[in-house]
Amino acid sequence: AVSLGNVYTFGPTFRAEESHTQRHLAEFWMLEPEMAFADLKDDMDCAESMLKHVIAHAMRALPDDIGFFDSACTKKLPGFTKGGLLGRLQQIVEEPFARMSYSEAIDRLLASKHKFEAPLEWGRDLATEHERYLTEELVKGPVIVYDYPRGIKAFYMRANDDGKTVAAMDVLFPKCGEIIGGSQREERLDLMEERMRESGITPQHMAWYTDLRRFGGVPHAGFGLGFERLVMFVSGLENIRDVIPFP
Repeated sequence: AVSLGNVYTFGPTFRAEESHTQRHLAEFWMLEPEMAFADLKDDMDCAESMLKHVIAHAMRALPDDIGFFDSACTKKLPGFTKGGLLGRLQQIVEEPFARMSYSEAIDRLLASKHKFEAPLEWGRDLATEHERYLTEELVKGPVIVYDYPRGIKAFYMRANDDGKTVAAMDVLFPKCGEIIGGSQREERLDLMEERMRESGITPQHMAWYTDLRRFGGVPHAGFGLGFERLVMFVSGLENIRDVIPFP
C-alpha cells in the first residue's frame, strides 16, 4: 500500500482456533483492502461505502434471487433467518451506519441489564451475542465499533494517545455480528516494537516486517471482509457452511 497507494488481495484464509459455530469456518475467503495516507475514519468510511455498493449491486443485478431469499426468510423456512430480508438489505444501503466507541458500546450493553451468557466488561472482546444484541435490539441496524482496548488487539494496530486503546474498528450487522474487522496500522517503529514485546513477540524475529517502518512510512489503514459472511447476510441463510462452494 505504501508503494502503490490503494491495493487489495482476495484469497483463502485459514483459522488456527477451533470455532464450531454457525458463523465460523476453518478455511474461508477474505477480501483485504489496504490504503496509504488513510486513518481510522477513512477506513470506516471505505468499509461502509463498499458494503453499501456491493449490496446495492446485488439487489439490482439479482432481483429474482433476492426475492426468493426474502420469501424464504418471511415464511420462516428452516435454515433462514427470521423476518423480511429485503428490508434489512435496504436499511444497509439507504441508512448511515451507527458509529460508537468500544467504551460506549460496553456502557450501553451494561445499561440494558440484559443477561448475557458470555462475560461482559471493559477489556474483554465482544462476543457474538453482544454484537447481535447491540445491532438488533439497541441500535436496530448496522454499527461500527471503534477504539478497542489494546490488550485484545494485534500489535500492528495503531496505539491511541490515551495509552489504553488502539485505532481498530469492527463493522457489525444484524443477524450476523462482525462482518468486517480493520484498523489504522502502526507506522511508528518504536511504538510497534513496544507492542510486539507486550504481545510476547521478539522484534528481531519479525525484522522483515519492522523494516517496512524502519526507513520511513506514512499513515495507512485497511480491513478484512469475510466473503462468506457477506454472502450469508445477503442470502439470509443462518449457517455459513451453507454458502461455501465446498463444505
